[in-house]
Amino acid sequence: MRFFEHQDQARGQTWRLLALFGLAVLATVVGVHAALVLCWLLLDALLPFDLPFPRLFLAVNVGVTLLLVLGGWWIETSNLQMAGGAQRLARRIGAREAWPASSAAEQRLCNIVDEVCIAAHMPRPEVMVLPRNQAINAFACGWDPEDSVVAVTQGALDWLTRDELQGMVAHECSHIHEGDTRLNMQLAGMVCGLELVWRFGDELREQGGVAVLFGWAIMTMGSFGWSAGRWLQAAVARQREFLADARAVQWTRSRDGLGGVLRKAMGQRDARHDASDGPALPRLAQHLLLVGEGGGSGRWFDAHPPLELRVRRLYGRPMPALPLTARPDAQTA
Repeated sequence: MRFFEHQDQARGQTWRLLALFGLAVLATVVGVHAALVLCWLLLDALLPFDLPFPRLFLAVNVGVTLLLVLGGWWIETSNLQMAGGAQRLARRIGAREAWPASSAAEQRLCNIVDEVCIAAHMPRPEVMVLPRNQAINAFACGWDPEDSVVAVTQGALDWLTRDELQGMVAHECSHIHEGDTRLNMQLAGMVCGLELVWRFGDELREQGGVAVLFGWAIMTMGSFGWSAGRWLQAAVARQREFLADARAVQWTRSRDGLGGVLRKAMGQRDARHDASDGPALPRLAQHLLLVGEGGGSGRWFDAHPPLELRVRRLYGRPMPALPLTARPDAQTA
């Protein structure tokens, strides 16, 4: 795998998608104003008297729309920040601190995190475990490297070899190193702001009378912006997954480590173990996970690429799923 080339591609795609995100916000603002102008012209044509545009019509339309978008972004990001640090968020998802003294597997995990952080020249995140969850998965969270968490499921500890677990940890550390969690939260806040435009139109529509016409106009453009924002947020997240995959290969110098994780996750998904073994992870965690719900199906709003595509990018060709077998290095820390 040409990991530097893959990293450059993912970063380039991210910047293009972020530019499109900005254009989507701008298009929503312009679209709301244009739709309200059309509604006003329609009323003017239907009424028996002239209906001139109010003073500051453009300024009010643009100002209110921007206030909704930026206000929703500020409220959402503030709520996420006030929800607590990375450890508190991880506990809400169901993780606990790793106990290296009580388990060889958790000692091995802590050792691997130390090794990857040395290779990546980054601060060591808090190491946590999702007990009683046999799905092969992991997540990273935190607004900055100094307040961050890497958590893995019990299934990852039970079923992955040392090299595979190292590839998994390197992938999650890449998300912290590249600031992916912060970027995703910022985009989530902006999507929330675009949703507020739609909700404002819905509230206006429910007032009845002439407000129905203006409400529908705002809802139509707000729906466009909201859908475009969600799609672009998911597209950015998929590119960051590709970037983290390439980073993991760079730091570990092994495609078989992370490749084995993804191929075993494919096998587990096909056997439906992730749906039956242990409690499902909450929706809050879905966008943070190494393997998304269903493993990624290629739908527009999926935050994860399909596992088959990620494996093909790692190896340069399709590879079959791997069965879950006992680890040969189970006692190696």
